Amino acid sequence: MAAYALSESGSDWLTWRVRDTGTGEDLPDVVRWSKFSLAAWRHDLSGFYYSGLDAPSASGTYSDTNVHQRLFFHRLGKDQSEDELVFESPGHPEWLPNGAVSDDDRYLFVTVSRGTGPENMLLIGDLRTPGSDLVAVTDDFSCRAIPVGVADPGSTRLLLLTDQGAERCKVVAVELSDADAPWSDVIGEADDTLKEAQICGGMLVCHYLHDAHSVLRVFDITGEFVREITMPGMVSLVADPLGNGSFEGRRGSDVVHFQVVSFAEPGAVWSHDLVTGETALRSRSESRINGADFVTERVQAESSDGTPVPMFLTHRRDVVPNGRGRVLLYGYGGFDIAITPSFSATFAAWLDRGGVLAVANLRGGGEYGRSWHDAGRLANKQNVFDDFAACARWIAESGWSTPSRTAIWGGSNGGLLVGASITQHPEMFGAAVSDVGVFDMLRFAKFTIGWAWRSDYGDPDEPDQYRWLRAYSPLHNVRTGTCYPPVLIMTGDHDDRVVPGHSFKFAATLQAAQSCDNPVLLRVETAAGHGLGKPTTKLIGEAADRIAFLDLVLTG
Repeated sequence: MAAYALSESGSDWLTWRVRDTGTGEDLPDVVRWSKFSLAAWRHDLSGFYYSGLDAPSASGTYSDTNVHQRLFFHRLGKDQSEDELVFESPGHPEWLPNGAVSDDDRYLFVTVSRGTGPENMLLIGDLRTPGSDLVAVTDDFSCRAIPVGVADPGSTRLLLLTDQGAERCKVVAVELSDADAPWSDVIGEADDTLKEAQICGGMLVCHYLHDAHSVLRVFDITGEFVREITMPGMVSLVADPLGNGSFEGRRGSDVVHFQVVSFAEPGAVWSHDLVTGETALRSRSESRINGADFVTERVQAESSDGTPVPMFLTHRRDVVPNGRGRVLLYGYGGFDIAITPSFSATFAAWLDRGGVLAVANLRGGGEYGRSWHDAGRLANKQNVFDDFAACARWIAESGWSTPSRTAIWGGSNGGLLVGASITQHPEMFGAAVSDVGVFDMLRFAKFTIGWAWRSDYGDPDEPDQYRWLRAYSPLHNVRTGTCYPPVLIMTGDHDDRVVPGHSFKFAATLQAAQSCDNPVLLRVETAAGHGLGKPTTKLIGEAADRIAFLDLVLTG
């Protein structure tokens, strides 16, 4: 059996269906009004756990505030109205639960997030005793605690990935049979940032970020280092759309599979044999762009407070700094999300046509641990914009380009970055492209899941936090009589994560304030949302319009 989720018109709302993989036929089961959820099956295939919300009002499907998420168990063959409620938090509407089942089918792991912060509660249920209470492993949101799995089938020794006492994360062991037993280190904190750990073939396979690109390291189950799995250059491991599972392995298999991408490689599949130590290429992409024709290097700018800000710089091998290059500077800087080498049609087209791609690792991201994230959120959010401006200055001072031939691009929180950058430094850029951006920092919390972003942005209803939000809010810092660079603002009419009203208001305000002939354009994709499940044809259309816009305006 396989549970799969469908999204309509790009909405974050999910409708779950179940397919019999033997016959290829769908069962009658339908589960509606789920968001930000995976399906966690019981091993006997009796049903699966999922996260769901109340159905929105008829007029507010794409705008109603999303709170009171609950965890349910759907038993196959039953109507959704009969689903078992597993976890809810009526006194804490902002808590977001998700479920997972241990690979021995003994435990239910319930991770509860509070907004978008990386910290979580971890509750565990014993599936051998139906109806038993969930027991808290962590209950105060003081740290990240992500279950890796039980050390051995049938054991009560649970391995966790945590940042408790280790800002770049480590693996610890928790004795479930003794709630008072202290956690013991299995794999201690390293200089690199630990993003994921899995038990594969009786070994621990760990995904680290080394200077913002992926490495895999193998340890035995006691935490002794075995080897590092060689990667083909500066690459990223591909995770699923919710950021889980960047490689595939099983406790009973000695082979691990992983897909790597880079700025010039759309996806190659590799395997590693945990017994022999051999790594092999299994499937090469059929891209028309030849990754060998391009070079990626790490460079470093210096922010206004002296903080080093690393960047990936990618270009064709025959492109050299002559002061006239066209540079696309991309960034994000938020929510503990690491910006690592990635492939996109826009990146590929830009590079293939001789452009230079600069991808910045800004404070607020997840590249270098908790302190790097904290240095770019809440009252420190201005650091992110200062870091991005420093990267733009480095591009001009290094001989690669000039401000008039440097474009910036970002999406979602990266769209906020673009909006803040052009309102604070309109003279520094030759063009700006923002996808599904957050621009109204005084009202973002009033729609759909926007309230959850307060963990990174702050609460505009709190006076002190209002002041720091007001100081950089793009919508509220547009100044009449200013010459802004050419701007392309892109959104989707069904975006129920960052509602399109952000883009509508910012575009209209910029257009009214613009004092020169530079265009301010708004592109609205119909039957599309924040990006979830967007058809290839729409992705191609968006990329083509970005490139066409930049070709037209970067003429300085």
